[in-house]
Amino acid sequence: MPPFSRPGRASAVTLVAALLAVLLPAAAARADSRTVQGGRLDWGIKTSFQSYVTGPVAQGSWSLAGGAATVGTGQFRFHSARGSYDPATGAFDAAFGGGVRFLGHREADGGHALDLTVSRPRIRVQDGRGTLYADMASKAKGSGTLTRRTGVPLAALDLSGIDMRGGGSPLVLTGVPATLTAQGAAAFAGYYTAGTPLDPVALSVDVVGGAGAKPSKSPNPSPKPSESADPAPTAGFRDAAVDWGVRRTFREYVTGAVAQGRWTLSGGAQDGGALFRFPAGKGAYDPERGTLDAAFTGAVRFTGAHLDLTLGAVTVKVADGRGTLSADVSGAGSPPEKAVPLVTFDAGKLRAEDGLVSVAEAPATLTEGGAKAFGGMYRAGTAMDPVSLAVAVGATAELPPLPDLGTDAKATTPTPTPPPAPAPAAEAAGESSSPAVPLALGAGLLLAAAIGVGFALRRRRAAGAEPDVEELADRAADGPADRPTD
Repeated sequence: MPPFSRPGRASAVTLVAALLAVLLPAAAARADSRTVQGGRLDWGIKTSFQSYVTGPVAQGSWSLAGGAATVGTGQFRFHSARGSYDPATGAFDAAFGGGVRFLGHREADGGHALDLTVSRPRIRVQDGRGTLYADMASKAKGSGTLTRRTGVPLAALDLSGIDMRGGGSPLVLTGVPATLTAQGAAAFAGYYTAGTPLDPVALSVDVVGGAGAKPSKSPNPSPKPSESADPAPTAGFRDAAVDWGVRRTFREYVTGAVAQGRWTLSGGAQDGGALFRFPAGKGAYDPERGTLDAAFTGAVRFTGAHLDLTLGAVTVKVADGRGTLSADVSGAGSPPEKAVPLVTFDAGKLRAEDGLVSVAEAPATLTEGGAKAFGGMYRAGTAMDPVSLAVAVGATAELPPLPDLGTDAKATTPTPTPPPAPAPAAEAAGESSSPAVPLALGAGLLLAAAIGVGFALRRRRAAGAEPDVEELADRAADGPADRPTD
């Protein structure tokens, strides 16, 4: 008998037709998938854990990195969403920037028994199931061994009553319940068990692509290059920006229950969530001596109860590895002061890499002039938010992008539907989505798969007012000595 008999050909052709009828529409939907470009994720991880870390037992703290910010009460804001969304099937996959590190239980050698970092969270929704992944670094209790894991399925998301299909831009989800997975419990150094409720998740992302797609936005457009990639000594530079958040607790104080205020930006200053960007830097950079003298545009004004403070005309000077950030300071009822040195920071040796001179998140310390500018709210020597600096000295160098928080336009939120069946267990660690297969290629692969199945079938037949008072207030919730409360 020939290797592919007539009955075998007939059953394989029927199987191919059936597979194409079912799977080609799905392949077409993937081909129409939109791009997630910009947006934010707001999540407190677990509020009681924050209180435990900063409370009288752990006596620790937490810090932000990578442009992460705080928003509201006990919420961390991750930024710059990038990924994909399919409005036909509701499939969603977006990763966010930023991280938060928790330290507690200080040890005699200066280290901490509690050391946990959660960064680069990612939300995946597939077939009605949602999972929050994150990169994690944690120190095991007892042994103190630090373990780093990427793409840990940290929390299972309850999407009951939410139909992810048909969303517009921005796409918004709020108050999504989250519970700790078994893999998350292990990465959490055993402080909680699998199934423990975590803080609810909220996100807002911009969706582009498909019919009527808007062009991608570039938050930091740079002028066309006109200078050599090799700067001459004491040369001007093409573009520069300095990023500084002033102080996290000060921002929280301004918008909190005491001051009940806000901040406003002017003159081109930009809000990156955890920081303010003062752009369009002009000045001189000497690569031989490692010095910089730059002036930037933009201003930020903080207003609230008994508060009116404006910082503008920001300048940065670097010499001998030390940087000083100064600004014009003005407020209601007081004469303006010019070029007040506010903070100093360690700039290291300035050198260009790929045409870009940069200082990333350098710890900053308040000066005497800065303490006076803040009305004695902080003493000289107080740690302020870190300073980041970028200077484009090369012809093709681009400044680092500002954290992208997405638009605040009226959102199109997925609509509620009757609750689905209980979600299966969380997905396996490190699983990642695959890009959509081009339709023609997909059809060819399906045909090959069907033919293989046909052969398989034949054979079978034969996965307070003083900002820091608010921080002290956070320490009211006590926890047991060995673990935080649930």
